[in-house]
Amino acid sequence: MKHNPAFLALVESILPQITEVTVEQYQSMAGWDLLDVREDSEWQQGRLPNSQHLGRGIIERDIETRFPDKQSPLVLYCGGGYRSALAANNLQVMGYSKVVSLAGGYKAWLERKLPIEHD
Repeated sequence: MKHNPAFLALVESILPQITEVTVEQYQSMAGWDLLDVREDSEWQQGRLPNSQHLGRGIIERDIETRFPDKQSPLVLYCGGGYRSALAANNLQVMGYSKVVSLAGGYKAWLERKLPIEHD
């Protein structure tokens, strides 16, 4: 998907504020919860194994219910790493201290031909 310039500029402006991890780094991160922040329709088409869905539209509203401990280690991913970066930044602003974004997101996972889950 081609993204609009202002969206890309917004993401670029917050990248220095967050931590991104590669697929390979994520695979060695035991004990971290994996959150898919994509839209419901994207989640239904396939997702990373053992991920939980908490879409970008509601994550800030519902994160404290699902993860009340702000020290919870969270890896966020989306389709390409942009929305998850924005969500990671917002969660940090909300006080979450162990939140990272999966660089390249679902697309990077698929490029490595790693398994996905379906309903």
